Amino acid sequence: MSQAIVVFNAGSSSLKFSLFPATPAPSTQDEAWLHGQIDGLGVHPHLQAHTPDGTVVLQRDWPGSLGHDEALSFLLDAIQPFLQGHTLCAVGHRIVHGGTHFHAPVLLDDAVLAELDTLVPLAPLHQPHNLAPVRALQRVAPDLPQVGCFDTAFHTSCPPVAQRFALPRALHDAGVRRYGFHGLSYEYIASQLPQVDVRAAQGRTVVMHLGNGASMCALQGARSVASSMGFTALDGLMMGTRCGSLDAGVLLWLMDERGMDARAIERLLYKDSGLLGVSGGLSSDMRTLLASDRVEAQEAVALYVHRITRELGALAAVLGGLDAIVFTAGIGEHAAPIRAQVCAQAAWLGVRLDEAANAGASALDDGQSLRISAPDSAVAVWVIPTDEERMIAQHTRRLTLGR
Repeated sequence: MSQAIVVFNAGSSSLKFSLFPATPAPSTQDEAWLHGQIDGLGVHPHLQAHTPDGTVVLQRDWPGSLGHDEALSFLLDAIQPFLQGHTLCAVGHRIVHGGTHFHAPVLLDDAVLAELDTLVPLAPLHQPHNLAPVRALQRVAPDLPQVGCFDTAFHTSCPPVAQRFALPRALHDAGVRRYGFHGLSYEYIASQLPQVDVRAAQGRTVVMHLGNGASMCALQGARSVASSMGFTALDGLMMGTRCGSLDAGVLLWLMDERGMDARAIERLLYKDSGLLGVSGGLSSDMRTLLASDRVEAQEAVALYVHRITRELGALAAVLGGLDAIVFTAGIGEHAAPIRAQVCAQAAWLGVRLDEAANAGASALDDGQSLRISAPDSAVAVWVIPTDEERMIAQHTRRLTLGR
């Protein structure tokens, strides 16, 4: 009887899941035999799951809102038929924040979970959802090993100066520092670079993880040296509903002039800002904004590109030059107009786009990568689909099975 690993990746508005073989055959390239997600949580939930050949085997829409807990309960039942003939031997989880103590994946137990609970204020939109599947599985399968893989861990290679705020040392020692996030995505891209572009793997690369949450990471020799995100997943780029970098004085003004307390400000920054806020409440979905002729939608897209452009210049400066750019995650992989605008703004770095390649890159199959820069471009530009779940499965095998 073969064994299986299930991976849960709970985001702010989605719950992804994948089933992997515990011992992958070389011919499968460590491919999941079932992969899917429920997206639109809290808005318009939609489930779709497919097998490696693209066959959709699970599909459902919910007429009303659906929370993360309800989504998990449904999935635990829905995947049972796909485990027939296989024994579930371990579970891997994406956990956004590992704080200062967790620099690598770990086996999850009550003591670890208690420490991870203390980090909820640093990632209130994600951490509770990340930990909920762990506890749910502890109740129904207490002997099943569970592994936590942290989005902050990859950035522990950043030099100390890149992790520090200009605040009193006592606050830094208490944990107020730049952590960086989306580390599992960056770790996966870094693992793929040697096969895709040796110069990018060995040199100076900026990876753009552009999804509902968005960030950028500077890689030197495939190791993180700087990230756009900082103490929380609010910092840096403009996102779907998050504001990105903001003058701290705005928060003081909101408290003094608008009488807003911490919870009201939290909602504003995490849920009411970003693409949604700038578009006047039209949408947080880039596809909707790109298709709209409303001025507010166009302003939201323009600001999104502007923030990426500024961050790219900053990270290129940290690296002392640039050899490659990688677009990944939902918007990065599928929104050709955004890639085109970003590359046009990066012409000063020597970026030249191949427009035909860029148009075709949005239809890549899983696992495929494509160079979208022109032959005379001084900087290679790639679209590389990320696979955080595969990265989690690899860590889970290593910790639970020694493979």
